[in-house]
Amino acid sequence: MSVSTVGMTFQGCGDFGGADPRQPLRVAIVVSRYNDSITRRLLDAAVARFVAAGLPPAGIDVAWVPGSFEIPLAADRMAASGRYAAVLCLGAIIKGETSHDRHIASAVGHGIEQSARAHGIPVVFGVLTCDTLAQALARAGGSAGNKGEECATAAIEMISLLAQLPPRSSAS
Repeated sequence: MSVSTVGMTFQGCGDFGGADPRQPLRVAIVVSRYNDSITRRLLDAAVARFVAAGLPPAGIDVAWVPGSFEIPLAADRMAASGRYAAVLCLGAIIKGETSHDRHIASAVGHGIEQSARAHGIPVVFGVLTCDTLAQALARAGGSAGNKGEECATAAIEMISLLAQLPPRSSAS
């Protein structure tokens, strides 16, 4: 499935309830190349969910980063641009022999959350934090579903909700 960087106006409300159908609706997805056998499955499911909800593929921009640690910087830059209604963050951190995974996961989670608050848009945490490759595969389209699809659904719900809430105060 191909996505484009050329914007189009979102024509139908589909699952995007409160989104203004006269405005171009775009989402960004930041994906880690590390563990790409997992992250590509997350990405494919997220894109498919957005398209099923009525967002044209041209309204989805994808940025690949080297690893999960780099996700917050790219996500923050995309959120700060004002071009996107939401930013999905997809990665897979799998435990190794040391505690390295916990430090990375903590930093990534904090960075993603800070970006959402700073920019007032959904910046969705879709980074798997698993003990084993088997657990990651189960969450990337296996027995535990697909977290990429779940994150896209969360973004859709939040886009709709935020469109219905009062705007942020300029004093914030």
